[in-house]
Amino acid sequence: MKKVLITTLLFVGLLAVASANAAPRLTVPVSEFDFGYVPQNSNVSHTFWLHSTGDDTLRILNVKPG
Repeated sequence: MKKVLITTLLFVGLLAVASANAAPRLTVPVSEFDFGYVPQNSNVSHTFWLHSTGDDTLRILNVKPG
């Protein structure tokens, strides 16, 4: 009986630790881009890829370009 109780408590503890470490995580492989020389009044653009690599749902609620 004690072994079952100890095993159950151990399992619950490990489960609690595993769920506490689950978190959303944003990975940006390339965070900078150098356009080099750009003539005045030119339009330039670049696409940045964002990856959700965490263990939970990543929610982007606000974006502030800078």
